[in-house]
Amino acid sequence: MGFDVLLKGSNMSRLLGGLGISLEISLISVVISIVLGVGVGMLMTVNNRAVKAVTRVYLEIVRIMPQMVLLFIVYFGATKAMGLNLSAEASAIIVFSFWGVAEMADLVRGSLLSIPVIQYESSKALGFSKLQTYIYIIIPQIVRRMIPLSINLITRMIKTTSLVMMIGIVEVLKVGQQIIEANRKSSPNAAFGVFATIFILYFLACWPISCLSKYLEKKWS
Repeated sequence: MGFDVLLKGSNMSRLLGGLGISLEISLISVVISIVLGVGVGMLMTVNNRAVKAVTRVYLEIVRIMPQMVLLFIVYFGATKAMGLNLSAEASAIIVFSFWGVAEMADLVRGSLLSIPVIQYESSKALGFSKLQTYIYIIIPQIVRRMIPLSINLITRMIKTTSLVMMIGIVEVLKVGQQIIEANRKSSPNAAFGVFATIFILYFLACWPISCLSKYLEKKWS
């Protein structure tokens, strides 16, 4: 069924190395997305028309534009139009961070707006400053609401990194294609075994994260 091809040479270790590249890109992007997304999400709740308009346009661009198109724009377009010398990995991190910040910001915005107004009013009546209100009252509540959804964002990032093969990054899917091409004559059924193994690798990477998200969501509901 094509699994034997994975035992030849260093094919299996190459697949694992490709998965490592996918995980590295996704995790770096997630960290950037969380840090910047919190700030952008708080901006989305500011009562300012200009700020709301800019953040709304940003969010709609991310929702409408496919990630593959963004990858091409950044990697092929930006390098020629702006004279930038971006590596494929850097371009992928920029695109996934651009997408992830919007997703995280929307989660933060929704969490902040779900906090009853009376809690802000009560903290003000108790003499809390705005900063103290956020640190001691608001942030602890939104963290509980956001963590399960943020963890889901990680799994989505990991799965979406399969697109980076289109700009030349040798991640797990690209390695799989190389193995299939190299063994097309000696192992005609290699495609099934290789892609089934890639499926298992993605499952093993994402399933524990998904379980953690469900556990936290159930615990804090």
